[in-house]
Amino acid sequence: MTKTIIELKNVSFQYDYTQVLKNISFRVEEGDFLALLGPNGSGKSTLLKLILGLLKPMSGEIELFGKPAGSFKNREMIGYVSQKSNAFNSGFPATVQEVVKSGLTKKAGLFNRLPKDANERILRALTAVGMEQFTKRNIGQLSGGQQQRVFIARALVAEPKLLILDEPTVGIDHENVQAFYDMLARLNEEQNISMILVTHDVDTVSNRISHVACLNQTIHFHGYKNDFDAISQDELDAWYGHAVRKIH
Repeated sequence: MTKTIIELKNVSFQYDYTQVLKNISFRVEEGDFLALLGPNGSGKSTLLKLILGLLKPMSGEIELFGKPAGSFKNREMIGYVSQKSNAFNSGFPATVQEVVKSGLTKKAGLFNRLPKDANERILRALTAVGMEQFTKRNIGQLSGGQQQRVFIARALVAEPKLLILDEPTVGIDHENVQAFYDMLARLNEEQNISMILVTHDVDTVSNRISHVACLNQTIHFHGYKNDFDAISQDELDAWYGHAVRKIH
């Protein structure tokens, strides 16, 4: 039986007097690869913060792995990868191994000992993203795409069941974007890791995702990718509030 990883029920949120999200309801099932689409200012970042527990909804309910978000304690089950350019100083003097090892502190606690199999976990995580040969390399010596793979390994090392990626191809050259998405699809299929991918690049990733959610303050569409392909251009333009290019 498929398990529900995330469920939002009529979730709303506002900053001061500005409503950002209104009556958001959708769910992510085990094994889903969901692309979250929406224009700038549509509430995507706020939605992620609500799921990650960084914000609390003004109304509605959020459940994580079948438990209310407020009482959910196993946060290591959720891995998060932000936009590299906004989250990391590439000049930081750390090796690839050290960066990935830092992903275990959430599970072990900042001042507790790391698990005995920490080195094995690090190697497995780096192997999963094809970066095992760079263990001793300084993170600043890697390309943008290689760095993002290391950040995903950092999220994977705690063995999450859900991986949330916020526009992870920012800073990656176009030639390597396809290989990057291939890697995500492989992780989704081979390790059964559920994924939420915030992206504007749906045409590039379209043959890898299973579901699509269109967000602009509220959910305008949530369903299978094939059903999304059948949406008319006029409907899509109306949701975004301006003309958009839809590529199959």
